[in-house]
Amino acid sequence: MTKRNQELSLEHREELLRTLKARFEKNMHRHKGLEWAKVQANIEAEPEKLCSLSEMEGTGGEPDVVGYDKTTGEYMFFDCSPESPKGRRSVCYDRKALESRKKHKPENSAIDMAAAMGIELLSEEQYRELQKLENFDMKTSSWVQTPVKIRKLGGAIFCDYRYDTVFVYHNGADSYYAARGFRGSLRV
Repeated sequence: MTKRNQELSLEHREELLRTLKARFEKNMHRHKGLEWAKVQANIEAEPEKLCSLSEMEGTGGEPDVVGYDKTTGEYMFFDCSPESPKGRRSVCYDRKALESRKKHKPENSAIDMAAAMGIELLSEEQYRELQKLENFDMKTSSWVQTPVKIRKLGGAIFCDYRYDTVFVYHNGADSYYAARGFRGSLRV
């Protein structure tokens, strides 16, 4: 992953912007009525957000614009890779879960990775909104933000898409699987 406090090289920045623009133009159904020039202006105004987008891209997330907040003037990016981002799988839910494992600890947790990348896990509601755009996680699953009550009891929730339906499941927060990762969101 890129170090968040470092600026991206000019070449990397330009390449990333070309990639994001091409994905934006190829998937207009995700952001009807929005213009790339305005999205790019927001990105360029906040270079640290470009670092976060770089990390989303570098871990296989394929970030794309999925909405616009008229109140704040921010564009919402979600990971739009067909399956849970490959570079963010085999992680438990959070630091507490990671530390509670006695054997076979995963390398990281979803919450810690997201924080290091400067993004947030999708909420269940955001996950459902993403699935309205097209079908994602048909073979994998993704951790989502877990309500405090569930987390206090040792659990965490994740979602996937099967049988033309979004399923929300629970598991111990310390569990991890090769086919479970997390999807992130970023406001720019």
